Amino acid sequence: MNLWEAFVALILGLVEGLTEFAPVSSTGHMIIVDDFLFQSKDIFSPSVANTFKIVIQLGSILAVVVLMWDRFMNLLGLKKMPGQTSSGPRLNLLQVFVGLVPAGILGVLFDDYIDEYLFSTKTVVVGLVLGAVLMLAADWFRPRRPKTETADQITYKQAFLVGLVQCLSLWPGFSRSGSTISGGVLLGMSHRAAADFTFIMAVPIMAGASFLSLLKSWDSITMDAIPFFVVGFISAFVFALLSIRFFLKLINRIKLVPFAIYRLVLAAIIYFVFL
Repeated sequence: MNLWEAFVALILGLVEGLTEFAPVSSTGHMIIVDDFLFQSKDIFSPSVANTFKIVIQLGSILAVVVLMWDRFMNLLGLKKMPGQTSSGPRLNLLQVFVGLVPAGILGVLFDDYIDEYLFSTKTVVVGLVLGAVLMLAADWFRPRRPKTETADQITYKQAFLVGLVQCLSLWPGFSRSGSTISGGVLLGMSHRAAADFTFIMAVPIMAGASFLSLLKSWDSITMDAIPFFVVGFISAFVFALLSIRFFLKLINRIKLVPFAIYRLVLAAIIYFVFL
């Protein structure tokens, strides 16, 4: 791996780490940055470049596990969260599974179609606009007083319906966190509860997506591409560690509207300047 390849992997990892958990679409941002600045598909191959954009998200997922270790231990029944009682509500693994099923099934069924037809700047612009509309609707029409203040109060019905909304994020540019947080808020969750549930669901679904993508592209990934993946993974991990805590504090304060406006402005700039 030469210096240019290392630089490309570092910057794409930075973009992934900083945007994975903000409702702006990390995959969409990586596609935009790569298409206009780097063209990583010319460094290796289109299939390897697309696999890279999915697999380095594992770096961000590892950052979630590190920062939310107590929550994951709580899901496994190995630790109590502060203020949690034995008789009170508690988020469990079955609820997480219920939330994962819809997007998991559709992701497996349409994985090839998504890779072949939706990994482009034009489709990302569409996803940015439609995701922004959903986020604006969530903040404008949400219940004034959330019924679900914490992730532990989430019901099975809410988990399943949020999982259905998460299916929209299979379209690059829509944003997994944007769709699930919006869906959760519309269903009566606080922004923080919806964000926490989003982060928890991201771990298994992104691990599964990365494994599927690696399996599909395994024959085309050569040994000289491995350092490229490693640099992107480490970069995503480090920058996700820096951004997650900041985002969790920010989302309850500013809600979704500022992120939606950013998405619309970005989509307009890309459309009128580049497309």
